[in-house]
Amino acid sequence: VAAGTLIGTIFGAIPGLTATMAVTICLPMTFAMSDNRAIALLMALYIGGISGGLVSSILLNIPGTPASMVTAFDGAPMARKGEGAKALGTGIFFSFLGTIFGLIALMIIAPYLAAVAIKFGAFEYCALSIFSLSLVISLAGKDMVKGLAAALLGVIFATFGISAFDSIVRYDFGSVNMQSGFQQLVVLIGLYAVPEVVAVAQKVVKPKEVIVQNTTVDKIHGLGFTWKEFKSQIVNFFIAAFIGTGIGILPGIGGTAGIMSYTTIKNRSKTPEKFGTGIMDGVVASETANNAAVGGAMIPLLTLGIPGDGITAILLGSLIIHGIAPGPLIFDKSGALMYAIYLIIGLSSLFMLFFMLFGIKGFVKVLSAPQNLLMPIILCMCCVGAFGCSNRMFDVWCLLYFGLIAVVIRAMKLPIMPVAIGFILGPIFEKNLRRAESFMSSGPKELLNHPLALVILVVTVVMIVYSLRSNKRAADREAAAVETVEASEGE
Repeated sequence: VAAGTLIGTIFGAIPGLTATMAVTICLPMTFAMSDNRAIALLMALYIGGISGGLVSSILLNIPGTPASMVTAFDGAPMARKGEGAKALGTGIFFSFLGTIFGLIALMIIAPYLAAVAIKFGAFEYCALSIFSLSLVISLAGKDMVKGLAAALLGVIFATFGISAFDSIVRYDFGSVNMQSGFQQLVVLIGLYAVPEVVAVAQKVVKPKEVIVQNTTVDKIHGLGFTWKEFKSQIVNFFIAAFIGTGIGILPGIGGTAGIMSYTTIKNRSKTPEKFGTGIMDGVVASETANNAAVGGAMIPLLTLGIPGDGITAILLGSLIIHGIAPGPLIFDKSGALMYAIYLIIGLSSLFMLFFMLFGIKGFVKVLSAPQNLLMPIILCMCCVGAFGCSNRMFDVWCLLYFGLIAVVIRAMKLPIMPVAIGFILGPIFEKNLRRAESFMSSGPKELLNHPLALVILVVTVVMIVYSLRSNKRAADREAAAVETVEASEGE
């Protein structure tokens, strides 16, 4: 468990290497192991990989894993302000608490949550996808038109390749490689890594603009935050933990846990305009939800045999390889293994907390490293990770192409974040929309037979209206502040 957690953490911390890759690489090693040891290694890799992604997201503004994308929204600005230790301490500790919360949910309420999740069909997933896409409105900031345009661009990128619904080839331009579309990790790393490298290159050309980080190792004490700050985040923790666990239970959308949690906490905040500028709330929202989703994802995997994403699909395969059949009877047939999994998750979260807190001073030292030397190394590592996705040079070229696209997008003052969100949520929305459409033989009246979908759509409309009003109030406050400053200058 300790070795798996450490290796998983390292894989998660390196941009381009993910928990999925760590589990995939180590899976053949488990064939000769006993059932308990094999599952212990793979589960520890899973938990360590999910948690490790926060390191590069905070220190380099490059998501180590797709799930840690949202952590960069506030973690990276905190690091730039000299609060790298605080951001890391917050992310590490609330990752631990989120994992423990997900474990408790797995142990206590698995049967009830699984019963709700199994009722979700095409209409419910389509409605949930619409809800997820509507989050862009909240995250777009002041210029909603640019945010929606960027999200639409991400959705367009997601349509390349063979359709998952009817296997029709789209936009392949005569290339066999294009038929598989763009790898999610490759696109995310390209959108975030290359612009950072280009930005550092511009600072090297213009040394006067170089920003010197003021985080020092001597200033780090404990977890990096005070008891008062911790108490102020308790409500945010529980909101994010419940959202993360709930999203983790629903197959196929576990990667949106951080996005939904971040948006929800931003909307209920009294100062939503501070989100994205480097505040503790954003890191708590993302890391708590991402790690709570681990326990949530194990609920349908173990009780229904339904994997929620790529990594849980690999775990499902490993269980079957070792003669374990996930499903409603797993407690009767493999009860001892279930309790072993509970223990493994708890131990792995403790090891993760120890390893990452022990290395926090080393992580912060990354900020003082010469970035003109660090960034080329990071870019090379990203290229290695992109190649490792499918062992194709095509993915390396895609990473560079999407990096150049991201540079152009930044130059046009468009936000990168909605592009990434649109790319992630686009396929989920399309697949479930077309599935729901095929079931609507009686027309729109069919929706009346799906009350859960109607409830989700109503919540979506309410959230959109609330987000629009919140953005308008924030714009009014900013305009009033500008008028006040101008009036005082005039006097």
